[in-house]
Amino acid sequence: MDNKKGKILAVDDNDDILFALKLLLKTHVELIKTTNDPSDIPDLMASDDFDVILLDMNFTKDAISGQEGFDWLQKILELDPEAVVVFITAYGDAEKAVKAIKAGATDFILKPWQNEKLIATVSASVQLRRSRLEASGLKTRQKEISQALDQPFQDFIGVSPEMREVFTTIQKVAKTDANVLILGENGTGKELVARALYRNSPRKEEVFISVDLGSISETLFESELFGHVKGAFTDAIKDKSGRFEIASGGTLFLDEIGNLSLPMQAKLLTVIERKEVIKVGSTKPIPIDIRLICATNNNIHQMVADETFRQDLLYRINTVEIHLPPLRERTGDIPMLAEHFLSIYKKKYKKNVNRISSEAMTKLNQYHWPGNVRELQHAIERALIMSDSNTLQADDFILSSQPKKTDEMELQTYNLDEIEKSIILKVMKQNRGNISQAAAELGLTRTSLYRRMEKYGL
Repeated sequence: MDNKKGKILAVDDNDDILFALKLLLKTHVELIKTTNDPSDIPDLMASDDFDVILLDMNFTKDAISGQEGFDWLQKILELDPEAVVVFITAYGDAEKAVKAIKAGATDFILKPWQNEKLIATVSASVQLRRSRLEASGLKTRQKEISQALDQPFQDFIGVSPEMREVFTTIQKVAKTDANVLILGENGTGKELVARALYRNSPRKEEVFISVDLGSISETLFESELFGHVKGAFTDAIKDKSGRFEIASGGTLFLDEIGNLSLPMQAKLLTVIERKEVIKVGSTKPIPIDIRLICATNNNIHQMVADETFRQDLLYRINTVEIHLPPLRERTGDIPMLAEHFLSIYKKKYKKNVNRISSEAMTKLNQYHWPGNVRELQHAIERALIMSDSNTLQADDFILSSQPKKTDEMELQTYNLDEIEKSIILKVMKQNRGNISQAAAELGLTRTSLYRRMEKYGL
């Protein structure tokens, strides 16, 4: 099995040194190239990807100061910031070694060298180069993913008064570290709001960790969120950092927080209050610094009234509340959203579909959208895939039937205004006149509810 690893470039004005390096390293590395002229470095770096550059500190211009070597080090790092450079010199001393490391060199070897030490240094430097490239690749990939996910209000657009209110709130709150609670039905875009808050915050260069609390079982709750140490339980074969620790310095988004049981709520409250976590199986507290954003599609204020959600936890997580209106409450945004999704999916599927017919748009506007924006998005995608025309027609959209009335509310009239007025009165009564709670239960913003109350003289 071939254990040779790494491509090496050796640069020295002494051909005997280069010959000795090549003879020593050729059995340990994949490739070693040499040159006695440092001016060859840019071309050689352009033609191959070297893991380590062994660089003489002194060339013919200046025999002892090492300045020429430092100048070439700077040039190498300009060409490749992740380059691993090891200085080689016969005039090394502690001062030059410190200066070399501060200037960006990885290590420092004196002539004459010890073969074993030089081989070990080259091997470690190759590994360092691989680690740097891997870290850089992950960082670049994460940045690309974040940019794709975090385009300004991507898939989260609208011109309706309700959405303008949401956008204004995001812009105000994002600049702070205030905890935010996002309320809204499934499919209204709660995670998009969380990402918009993150993207416009002072923590935007740090991590954004999203956790779906609805998918975490009660037995794994502490391990997933707070971490565990090796041996804490049967399957704990090594230490694990929890989501709070990983998110420290950045933003933690807890989705579906309304699904937590009371015992889990108590544990979460303790962590938020103390700003520290204790891993399962440990007694050592770990300080955390996060910006907390939570979301739920439940009527969390009613849950507090029903004593299924802790009021003290609600106070901790909702310094600011953002209510996302359902799509049926902002039908004026449907054409804009539909066109937006059409432009995305026609590129994805490489289909020449350029418009939505007026009949199809009427059908979309009249539909009740129980799945909200997410359902509209899927409807556009499905219609585009199935369409054989360059225009989406009404028949291309297969929408579910209107929901049937329930036994709870037998209709006495078919006048929509009367129905809406009756529902508002009922919900206001149930919430004892509390506008915020009533609006949340109705899936409206406070402004939308006030507007309707004024309309019906309530």
